[in-house]
Amino acid sequence: MNVAALNPFSFAQGQFRHWWQARLPLSDTLTLTQRNVYILPTRPGFMLGATLLVLLVGSINYQLNLGYLLTFLLAGCGIVAMHVCHGTLRGLTMNLTTPDAQFAGTSTTLSIVLTNERASRRYGIGLAVLDATHEDRWVWTDVPALGQSTVQVAFKPDRRGLHHVPPLTAETRFPLGTFRVWTVWRPAAQVLVYPKPEAFPPPLPPGEPRAGGLVTARAESAGDFDGVRAYRRGDPMKRVVWKKAAKADELVSRDSQQAQRYELWLDFAQAGAADTEHKLCRLAAWVLQAERLGLDYGLRLPGQHIPPGAGEAHKRRCLEALATC
Repeated sequence: MNVAALNPFSFAQGQFRHWWQARLPLSDTLTLTQRNVYILPTRPGFMLGATLLVLLVGSINYQLNLGYLLTFLLAGCGIVAMHVCHGTLRGLTMNLTTPDAQFAGTSTTLSIVLTNERASRRYGIGLAVLDATHEDRWVWTDVPALGQSTVQVAFKPDRRGLHHVPPLTAETRFPLGTFRVWTVWRPAAQVLVYPKPEAFPPPLPPGEPRAGGLVTARAESAGDFDGVRAYRRGDPMKRVVWKKAAKADELVSRDSQQAQRYELWLDFAQAGAADTEHKLCRLAAWVLQAERLGLDYGLRLPGQHIPPGAGEAHKRRCLEALATC
């Protein structure tokens, strides 16, 4: 049972936080101004305030001129530190680069470019995923004067599909650590998460005879429909069967004429597993295996057929179909 759900204060805090984040605009570029930068004292800041109060009371009680001098000197340092801390984030521009698609179970890297149009350097700026809980989630950087700095923040999607980039936060406590200045940013970008490929998938399914072809019998295995022959000078290296070359100590290539008789279809109905997610993971592994072998392959999914092809664009199309199935 979730203990936080039984705590009315935690529940109300979570509801307010969700309502407040929903009001933030979606944008891949954010310029920090006084309207979206917030500041509060830290624990050392409260301790400094309490120390100043004790010094002030003692100076008044004992009429200590040096006590007044020390009190107001420290208070002035605190006020200057507050102004510098707030100015470290104010005026900074953050731009998110659209993230690449990733497989489920791996971390997605978000590349953020910080642009400083001020003629002075900005120190001690940290970025992190807002709802992350691990202690090492922060990535810290300095932004040079009239320059840029690139920061990479990682998060791990929990399932396949198309996901919004989670809210990000940036903060600084420079120079004294007595104040915390932060902002919350909701990027508009989305990241596509492919199914996690099965670790040890079975061999590729047998090839199917092409429509109108001369061959009527199904191939025995994935290697039968691709065929092999002796290597000829000028054959593409991707058609060399390296496994057979290692065993027979001679180079052999796949026979494209025999390959034209059959075509490889990766069929959802023939993935074997009963669970849908397991089937998609197996199909993702087959796509990677067929692409690695340089084969032409098609993909059959419920309500969607992708004709046979090869290459990076075809692989991405098949993986995107598996991610959004």
